Amino acid sequence: MRLYTIWAFLLLFLPRGDGDWGFYAHSLINRQAVFSLPPEMVGFYKSHIEFIAENAVNPDKRRYAVAGEAEKHFIDLDIYGDSALVLPPKYWPEAIEKFTEDSLRNHGIGPWSAYRTMLSLTSAFEEKNASAILRFSADLGHYLGDLNVPLHTTKNYNGQLTGQEGIHGFWESRVPELLASDYSLWIGKAEYVEKPQLAIWDAVAIAHSQVDSVLALERQLSQQFPEDQKYSYEERNGLTVRVYAREFTESYDKALDGMVERQMRKSIKMIADFWYTAWINAGQPDLKTLGQTAVEEEKTNADPKLKVREH
Repeated sequence: MRLYTIWAFLLLFLPRGDGDWGFYAHSLINRQAVFSLPPEMVGFYKSHIEFIAENAVNPDKRRYAVAGEAEKHFIDLDIYGDSALVLPPKYWPEAIEKFTEDSLRNHGIGPWSAYRTMLSLTSAFEEKNASAILRFSADLGHYLGDLNVPLHTTKNYNGQLTGQEGIHGFWESRVPELLASDYSLWIGKAEYVEKPQLAIWDAVAIAHSQVDSVLALERQLSQQFPEDQKYSYEERNGLTVRVYAREFTESYDKALDGMVERQMRKSIKMIADFWYTAWINAGQPDLKTLGQTAVEEEKTNADPKLKVREH
């Protein structure tokens, strides 16, 4: 009963607070990526689209249950100094030589881990292991989505260093939950990625370059909105909870000049491209032979001993 209560809390409330992209956005991003796949892939993926969308949140659940999972969702580039995008070696063996593995993990291993997940997906394609293809596809979508979120690239991940606590969930959960239905999320056909590792770092660089705007614009708006207009209250699962008000959310999205929509589009594009690239690298196996596949739901039990930052 205790574990059930813990998971009920995590599933119902953390996505709207400091979770990764928010459960709604992660599911939407993975779902949308399916429609950019080529005919040879789209049939298999569409027949399992509910699994890929609903299980986009599995890595978030693992954060509270599996040691070593949490650091796969982010990288604190600013701890490496002003030349952060140059200092961390882009390849894991070189990074281990320059920094200790413990140090790297303490500050996030998102880019390296996402690439390893892509390699696992490639192996699943080679083996024609339908269950593994679906699991790694859902996971890869999650990790790539996270790395396109600016606040997943900074030690000030929730505005806790600038008195802006809650901005993490505001940017990546509240904004898309209220406004994504008006976003244009079709990104065209999936394309082959020649250098996936470097493409991941390029995405992280773009996300990181927007951190200052994410924080500064929220601070400016907060000075214009009284407290009772910045926040409102909603009924959720029988409880009254405080949320960012719609008007404040819409004003923030406008001030960001479509940043959240752009980063969602980048996530969708990147995920479709990486799924396609993994399939190509595996020799383009015929997915039609896999047919319908029943995939076991991942079972995780929250470990109260794990110390997980809300990132």
